[in-house]
Amino acid sequence: MKIVLISTYELGRQPFGLASPAAWLVREGHEVTCADLAVERLPEREIQAAEMVAFYLPMHTATRLAAPVIERVRRMNADARLVAYGLYAPLNRDLLRTLGIEAVAGGEFESGLARLARGESAPEVSWDRQEFLVPRRGGLPDLSGYARLVVDGEERIAAYTESSRGCKHLCRHCPVTPVYQGHFRVVGREVVLEDIRQQLAAGARHVTFGDPDFFNGPRHAMEIVSALHAEFPGITYDVTIKIGHLLRHRVHLPRLKETGCLFVTSAVESVDDAVLERLDKGHTRRDFIEAAALMRETGLILSPTFIAFTPWTTLEGYRELLRMIAELNLIEHVAPIQLALRLLVTHGSRLLELSDLRGRLRDFDYRAMVYPWSHPDPSMDKLADRVFRLVSEQQKLGRRRGEIFEAVWRLAFDEVLPKNFRLLPRSAVPYLNEPWYC
Repeated sequence: MKIVLISTYELGRQPFGLASPAAWLVREGHEVTCADLAVERLPEREIQAAEMVAFYLPMHTATRLAAPVIERVRRMNADARLVAYGLYAPLNRDLLRTLGIEAVAGGEFESGLARLARGESAPEVSWDRQEFLVPRRGGLPDLSGYARLVVDGEERIAAYTESSRGCKHLCRHCPVTPVYQGHFRVVGREVVLEDIRQQLAAGARHVTFGDPDFFNGPRHAMEIVSALHAEFPGITYDVTIKIGHLLRHRVHLPRLKETGCLFVTSAVESVDDAVLERLDKGHTRRDFIEAAALMRETGLILSPTFIAFTPWTTLEGYRELLRMIAELNLIEHVAPIQLALRLLVTHGSRLLELSDLRGRLRDFDYRAMVYPWSHPDPSMDKLADRVFRLVSEQQKLGRRRGEIFEAVWRLAFDEVLPKNFRLLPRSAVPYLNEPWYC
């Protein structure tokens, strides 16, 4: 069978979600074409000849970008079977069906795609334990076309892999929660290492581990980075770890540093304990402050992410977020878009459990793929819009993180950033040069 796998966007990364199922489908004898529309055009000839076209939907932005592509593919080849897979496929099954998608595969999707390619049915969400194959990256665009690590003014080609999927935690706002419901699955160590080896051979000098939380399985995680460092001592990497895990598993942080970890992304979301409780984040404001100090003592860079605007965010609360980022000397650590992100309420979200939020929601918007909400104080919605426009414009102009932070501060406080914040010493903060995060 001729199959085309399509990705529209994955944070500037070469998609694991194309390379991994491609290996499964090729093993079963299918002819597979991978297309990453973030860096290349839609392969029209292959689409017209395809018997199945599968769309990889790992995130909200990717799904919105995919909708018009699905409609275009449907017009190009009315006989092809269209399927969707990835985290956001089951979350948006109703909309996808109106676009012509016949089946969705969420969770551990590789085995589901293989079954669909055989003409069988597959569960919409699977938590089955899979024996992963080494991802097949040969048909993907060159790594040089993707986001790069920037450190000390130097750019390095970055690899991307996953050593686990799902999450043991049930944060209310997280899209992983309604799909995996607390289940957590690991990718075999040798599969992960071989995937990294092939990307290093293609020119990568840094690795991003895309696990929802690298310390869901700390022993598995530490075995992988220890083996990576032993084989490639000059290679650096970054991971994502929740604040609670940074504190609970602090014994591992020095080893992360020793094995080449440059920075740790952590979904802090808010510095307001009332908001954190509603999100069921499992950490407090005090925990964030402690984790920031712990990371600094260990010599690791903390890259916090936030949901800056929620229905419970007050003007003073937003100002306090900016103050804390400045006081903790994290201005250069925070991607500017984090100062502008608005809470997304998706289908199936645990946020729908909150009665005070349900009263703020409008009917589900299938095109936007969210429940729109309005703040009880209209001025906060206006501020959110102004901050988003400001950050977007400043990024297009190539402004540095500190410059954008100062501009947001002026907007929120109607005054300039105090000099003592600007004068705090700052070392070079490594980051990936993809500005978006959603």
